[in-house]
Amino acid sequence: MDTAGVITGAEALWAQVTGFALAYAFSILGAIVLIIVGYMVAGLLERWTRAGLARFPAFDQTLRVFLSKIVRYAVLVLVGVTVLAQFGVQTASLIAALGAAGLAIGLALQGTLQNIAAGIMLLVLKPFRVGEYIDAGGIAGTIEEIGLFATEMKSLDGVYMLTPNSELWNKTVTNYSRNSLRRNDITMRVGYRDDIDLAQTTLGQLAAADNRVLAVPEAETFVVSLDDNAVMVTLRYWTATTDWWPTRLDLTKAAKKAFDEKGISIPFPQ
Repeated sequence: MDTAGVITGAEALWAQVTGFALAYAFSILGAIVLIIVGYMVAGLLERWTRAGLARFPAFDQTLRVFLSKIVRYAVLVLVGVTVLAQFGVQTASLIAALGAAGLAIGLALQGTLQNIAAGIMLLVLKPFRVGEYIDAGGIAGTIEEIGLFATEMKSLDGVYMLTPNSELWNKTVTNYSRNSLRRNDITMRVGYRDDIDLAQTTLGQLAAADNRVLAVPEAETFVVSLDDNAVMVTLRYWTATTDWWPTRLDLTKAAKKAFDEKGISIPFPQ
């Protein structure tokens, strides 16, 4: 190829590049402006969303961050589609493809998405909070952290537990820490030949002597049943939730010692 042919080819290529640049100059410039403005708007809306949700003290911090991130990425996706439209890309087909891809990903991550949905519901409805002791269908422990995918718990014997949120959401949750007051029943076995009134009076005196037992509602004693080998006498009282376990243990021990001192027998089943 001679020198003149090379020069002619180069001139033709340069002419094509120049024509392409002139034809799409405004599109490229508009795309750059859209990307910069869209990025700034996405960050601004993310901060506004987080600050707006922070005005509600009951709104969980994890959920605030999650929703603000959704707002940010939604704006960025919209900006991306708009930029592609600047260059003549059929956005309708692109949105349909994104929808199909989202559906496929959703089906593949069905279990994960269930945990996210359950995590959002747990954070919104708050059937339990950090530090509370719960039992959800046999899953029992103190809540350490509530995440979007799973909840961290600690069992009574100090064992770490990581439970998927869907497991907790689909079960009946018994929250032992939510209410400030709890009732407790201590039932003692009393022999048929023993003084039932003395047994009831003794239990009542033990409750009255313990300042952790609330005066209102008033503690009461009653015969709950007549078993084959013993009369079942119950002490019913109310206490603060934080005092429930130690009060129960102390009163049970005190009842046994008081019955022994007053000669009230505690018969074993025969």
